[in-house]
Amino acid sequence: MYLAIREMRFAKMRYSLIAVIMLLVSFLVLFVSGLARGLAYDNAASIQNMDADYFIMEQDSDHRFARSRVGEQTLAQSGSIAGRENVQPLGVGMTTVAAEGTSRKLDVTLLAVSPQGWLMPEVTEGKAIGTQSEGLVLADDKLKDAGVRLGTAIVDQATGMKWTVGGFVANESYSHAPAVYLSERDWRLRMQHAADGTDGSTVYSAIAVKTDKKTAGRLAAALPNAEIVAKSAAVAAIPGYKEEQGSLMMMTAFLYAISALVLAVFFYVVTIQKRSQFGILKAIGTSTAYLARGIALQVALLCAGTLLTGVILIRAVEALLPGGMPFRLEPSVLALTCGAFAGMALAGSLLSVWKVTRIDALEAIGGSAA
Repeated sequence: MYLAIREMRFAKMRYSLIAVIMLLVSFLVLFVSGLARGLAYDNAASIQNMDADYFIMEQDSDHRFARSRVGEQTLAQSGSIAGRENVQPLGVGMTTVAAEGTSRKLDVTLLAVSPQGWLMPEVTEGKAIGTQSEGLVLADDKLKDAGVRLGTAIVDQATGMKWTVGGFVANESYSHAPAVYLSERDWRLRMQHAADGTDGSTVYSAIAVKTDKKTAGRLAAALPNAEIVAKSAAVAAIPGYKEEQGSLMMMTAFLYAISALVLAVFFYVVTIQKRSQFGILKAIGTSTAYLARGIALQVALLCAGTLLTGVILIRAVEALLPGGMPFRLEPSVLALTCGAFAGMALAGSLLSVWKVTRIDALEAIGGSAA
């Protein structure tokens, strides 16, 4: 330990340059990780925030809400098996709205839930939708940037229906579109207006269920024309979700590999430059294990310092990002990313450790003398 720290103090410029490279790479890894998490959450926030374990969807719908249609009979059957308090109807529809009196069009996702049910999100401003509320909706607060306020009337471009924004919710979106929550009654009227209903019956996109795996199996057996879809599968089936995350995860994986390669090359070159010194140390009795621990300690110290600085920088940048920027880096993800980066850095230093074990003391000293 003494040798490793003393060497870093002596060659400040050399290790400072290595630290700068590590800082840049670690910052890029953290930023891409936060962007990946932010995009994933923005794409499926409303579904992920729901207190549901499974969704009942139409068979052969590929687990997609937009392709699924389930009726009131399925709702009643699932309630008799899982308990009426554990099932909630859910309507999902993409549409375009415009604030009354303006020509600006906004893409939103309509989510129909029971006003007093457990799918209804917490209201951050305004008032919640009641069972007697007619024409009132809750809008994601990102719509404020488009000029939508409490009491603003929005018009559905597909059906011509008009609703009034009675309150706002936070962090509710689907397929990167802000969510607008409406009551079952308004959903029923919209479906009938769009001629999607049959014989006046209400058709939903899915049925949310809070239950265990055993009861989910019973539901699957009792509903042969429906599919019981886990929440994670429903999220993964959102259009573009897997492709978007796959691209970002590949970028992150390449960054990890690049960081390991860069550090391996840096420390390998430094090790070669110190070959004669290592030979002298071995000749006077210094063990190979001691020298290997010194290299590992140098990498660990550089990792700790650069990661701490990187975390401070990424939090500062996060605070400066605009509100609409999909960036999300939870403490657990931050810790996992830092741990993975440190692991890759230590793995990259193994090449230098291997080189140290191969150094022959007499040969190294002779090479130095020559």
